[in-house]
Amino acid sequence: MKNIGEKVVCLVAYHIFFVLFVWSYWKTIFTLPMNPSKEFHLSYSDKESLEREPRGESQQEVLRRAAKDLPIYTRTMSGAIRYCDRCHLVKPDRCHHCSVCDKCILKMDHHCPWVNNCVGFSNYKFFLLFLAYSLLYCLFIAATDLQYFIKFWTNGLPDTQAKFHIMFLFFAAAMFSVSLSSLFGYHCWLVSKNKSTLEVFRAPIFRHRTDKNGFSLGFSKNLRQVFGDEKKYWLLPVFSSLGDGCSFPTCLVNQDPEQASTPGGLNSTSKNENHLFPAKPLRDSQSHLLTDTSSWSETSAKAENGKVGMSNPALTMENET
Repeated sequence: MKNIGEKVVCLVAYHIFFVLFVWSYWKTIFTLPMNPSKEFHLSYSDKESLEREPRGESQQEVLRRAAKDLPIYTRTMSGAIRYCDRCHLVKPDRCHHCSVCDKCILKMDHHCPWVNNCVGFSNYKFFLLFLAYSLLYCLFIAATDLQYFIKFWTNGLPDTQAKFHIMFLFFAAAMFSVSLSSLFGYHCWLVSKNKSTLEVFRAPIFRHRTDKNGFSLGFSKNLRQVFGDEKKYWLLPVFSSLGDGCSFPTCLVNQDPEQASTPGGLNSTSKNENHLFPAKPLRDSQSHLLTDTSSWSETSAKAENGKVGMSNPALTMENET
């Protein structure tokens, strides 16, 4: 490059992409996955009862008692409370046990070997930004290297070893761009549908049926659940996701009679009496996603159809990892 302005623009753009790429990659790697809070762990007496009693109705009672005040709505395939016998806790919704980390991870998406960490509630935004900025970084390198790559094949470059470096750089950047674009596009689709990678392969099972879109609140609310309400933080690798990772609003309006309405036993309803909200109040930043009654009207008809023929499943303990 001979033009000073072109050199300045390329250097500034390159370092912006590079800094954001390294920053988001660092946050994805070193942000510890969040684990369920203490309220989801069985008490010492419940653990003893669970170990002492044979499998059957007695263990069901222990799990009912432990889970009755918790905001959980998903079940196992057999309709049982999702219980982890390794961590000795009742699993919150969207929580799964990671066999690599050997602990339960809130809103687990997958365990990524490229970052040597679990991707879940605490670092999912960082992982998305890491994919976005690494894709932009590779595209920028491929675009600025393209003209010299063409000159390589037209013998327009000096006959030195540097021209082979140009060829290798272009091929590497182009190939990573293709793979990153497909992976980033897939996770953008997951965000728009409010799904995790695990939930795509195995849809969440609620009290009355399997619903692959049970946590979807619409594109705008799904996006805000991951990136937060403050748009100025959306493109920065700083935590701004809504909620606590232990409870999530759903598009379902049917409340599980096994669960208390609130920890205090009071009904928590919206302006529309038919729309019941999760048992345990969410954080204010998460709860306000549910205050817009118009978002519930879209799913009310669908939920009404599911009310017919519903019954309480037997709550049997099932080991799930």
